[in-house]
Amino acid sequence: MFSDFHILSLFFIVLLLISSNGIPPTNANYYDALKEHRHKEFSLGAIVDYNSRAGKEEKVAIKMAMEDFFGHILSYRPTLHVMNSRGDPVQAASSAKTLVKRHLARVIVGLSKWHEAASVAEFANNTEVPILSLANDIPPWAGSHWPFLVGAARNQFTQMKAVAAIIRSWEWRKVNIIYENTNSASTADTIPYLIDALREVKSEINELVPLSPLPQFNSLSEKLKNLKNGPCRVFIIHTSVTLATNIFKEAKKLGMMDKDFVWITTNSITDVIHTFTGSIMTSMQGIFGVKSYISHTGKQFKDFRSGFRSKFRREYPKETCSEPGIFALQAYDAIRAIALALKGYADWKHPTSIVDDADHMGQKLLKEILKSDFQGLTGAFNFKQRMLSPALVYRIVKVVGRRNRIKLGFWTEGLGFSESKGLESTYKESMRMLQEVPWTVRRVLEEAKSTVELPHLRIGVPGGNLHKEFINVTRDPDGKLNVTGFCINVFNETVGRLSYDIPYKFVLYEGSYNTLVEQLSQKKYDAVVGDTAIISNRSRYAEFSQPYAEPGLQMVVYVKPRRTEGAWLFKKPFTTWMWASTGAIVLYNSFVVWLIERGHNRKFSQGTKLNQVGSMLSLAFITLFSLHGEKLHSNLSRMTMVVWLFVALIITQSYTASLTSLLAHQRLDPIIPDVDTLRRNGDKVGCDGNSFVVQYLQEVLHFEHKNIMPIFTEDEYLRYLISGEMAAAFLEVPYVKVFLAKYCKKFTTGPTYNVGGFGFAFPRNSLYLPDISQAVLQLSEEGRLRKLEESMLSPYNCSAAEKEDDLDSLGLASFQGLFFITVTTSSIALFCFICCQVQHERNWFCWPYIIRPKPLNSNLEDEINWLSKKPLADENSTHQQQLLHCYLS
Repeated sequence: MFSDFHILSLFFIVLLLISSNGIPPTNANYYDALKEHRHKEFSLGAIVDYNSRAGKEEKVAIKMAMEDFFGHILSYRPTLHVMNSRGDPVQAASSAKTLVKRHLARVIVGLSKWHEAASVAEFANNTEVPILSLANDIPPWAGSHWPFLVGAARNQFTQMKAVAAIIRSWEWRKVNIIYENTNSASTADTIPYLIDALREVKSEINELVPLSPLPQFNSLSEKLKNLKNGPCRVFIIHTSVTLATNIFKEAKKLGMMDKDFVWITTNSITDVIHTFTGSIMTSMQGIFGVKSYISHTGKQFKDFRSGFRSKFRREYPKETCSEPGIFALQAYDAIRAIALALKGYADWKHPTSIVDDADHMGQKLLKEILKSDFQGLTGAFNFKQRMLSPALVYRIVKVVGRRNRIKLGFWTEGLGFSESKGLESTYKESMRMLQEVPWTVRRVLEEAKSTVELPHLRIGVPGGNLHKEFINVTRDPDGKLNVTGFCINVFNETVGRLSYDIPYKFVLYEGSYNTLVEQLSQKKYDAVVGDTAIISNRSRYAEFSQPYAEPGLQMVVYVKPRRTEGAWLFKKPFTTWMWASTGAIVLYNSFVVWLIERGHNRKFSQGTKLNQVGSMLSLAFITLFSLHGEKLHSNLSRMTMVVWLFVALIITQSYTASLTSLLAHQRLDPIIPDVDTLRRNGDKVGCDGNSFVVQYLQEVLHFEHKNIMPIFTEDEYLRYLISGEMAAAFLEVPYVKVFLAKYCKKFTTGPTYNVGGFGFAFPRNSLYLPDISQAVLQLSEEGRLRKLEESMLSPYNCSAAEKEDDLDSLGLASFQGLFFITVTTSSIALFCFICCQVQHERNWFCWPYIIRPKPLNSNLEDEINWLSKKPLADENSTHQQQLLHCYLS
């Protein structure tokens, strides 16, 4: 128990200590003490991953920025405390608490992983300490949820559009995505951004493969093997560097790094590709990547690069590459923003305001940071909704060799690909403009097809089609399905125009066309190929390609077509063969009459040979109309002429009747009934029984159901129309072309109604549909569709373009009996004449001279004079004597 003395003594000692410590200093000592107190109250904190390349670059860049900016912008340099996060969000949160509570950090920079920044953001809100995160995948909503979290690195979500643009350039419709299954991918919605970008370019995800940051070797190998044996050989890799290197090493062992595979990496890998060792680069040969764009021009970058390389080599001598990457540039700009914010926050020459207002420093400093507006190493540095403006430009690179990386070009949002970056650059949507692109897309997919049995698209084809020219389904004896026809030819040509391969197989469907199209909505088929009309009610279940056949519904009637007048109408009563045969018989009969009458008619034998030929030809046509019987001297010639005049009379009368009919018919228009007449008279009309035309005739053209004849075979159209049981038929225009190609002499067409048109049907939102439609348009523009249609119509003799010369002309078949009679009669007369002449002369050697004209008088002296007109020669004397003997006898 203390005595009163002890208590009093203790009181004086405490009072003395208090009084000694409480001596007021001089004015100068006060400000010095206040300055020292202020220094202890303010410091900068940095949290980086010492084990990663990004963390190492950030650490060196932050120290450089502290020296550069706080020595020039500010006369005072705060204390910098750098702590290691080890890439662990828990460790990052613990480091942040240490920096704020122990080291009194007023601003924290770093945290280049989103899951690290997220773990610290709530603590920053409570302590009002601004966090400048260098993570480039902070989601847009983070700023409103955590006001003191500021994104000091450019958002890289735009790069997913660059990846999608590469996919679109080569028209890959399926891709595999391998990503790292961490909060960085799921919370920040990075993968959904990529999926949305791919959906915009009509490409779908074949396999979405999540991998843990440190996957088991067997698990990684098994997943890659499954991808190798799959149908898709295009891979997008969005992982950390460590996981990516493991993937490529294992893929190389499995033979997946050949040219038969396509690998595309995002900037999380490509941005540090310059730091990889030779062994890692060996396993990554041929990959393509999207890399953050850094402008290497300008004095600011060159000065930074020079200083960074020397400092980085001193601090990390074991690192083989000292080139600064995007991470160093972002950290450097972030410290510059802090320095400018501090300058705007207080006048450091009169620092009492900091001490007096220390409790509200975080809010005011955050406000100054968000006002940042300067041109940094990464571009314009300004914030919008607590985020830097996103990156809009990326490099497209390819890995070749251990150190050589080919810079193919650039991709700019809203502009596309270009080989250079500048005002005079030429931009295109397709990556094909860039050089050094070795991909042959079809080769990649064909190699995949040859290695593994790819799943085939199920193409539904309708069975029981009555128009076999368009689609004909048969089976081999072994049951194999054979599908042919115009529609199949067009589909094969269309698929062949695609830049990628679509393996498919045809599946027969027995049922109506409407039901077949409905199957697409139920995913039972991947497409429908056939003479499928594009109509509204089918569009509820499917989407159609561009039509490849002319649309329309046309009426066909049985009626003779209207003739047109012409200069050669006179020859139309007879066919060409009829005219030729008549002329030949006329010449033959006239020759027989001339030969028999030559000795009795002076003008047949007088004159030159040319005059005699003219006499014979005139006889050929005069006898056809006006040669009288008494002028003939021989019964043989009279017999020939009588028969011939009988035949000629029939021919001329038939010609007159046919020509009269043609002249009368040519002025009559064909009677083509209209729909109103057919409907009013209650006439029967026909159409395909299983088509939409039945409903169209009832609901649109208002025919009664009882007057509509469903037709199920093509022959029924021909039979019913000719017989009159059916007044008209309604067929789609492609069918009409084939029908008229077969029976154009008997039918004509009526009005056309604008419906239908054949197209390929696909499920709604099909990825293949845009390319199929584009290929169909190419076939049409190149004239290939027309050639396929002509090939379909060519087997038929009757075509729409065939001349109508012989529609009502009389042919040789109508007169062949009469021609036979007259030719036979003339031949008999000729034979009898020759026999009589030979018998009369009794000298067989004289018959060749029968056709030679005799002298016109019978006086022997005149005949001798006629024979003696030529001078006799020894070698010709015997011949002349024989000839004289024949004439005299």
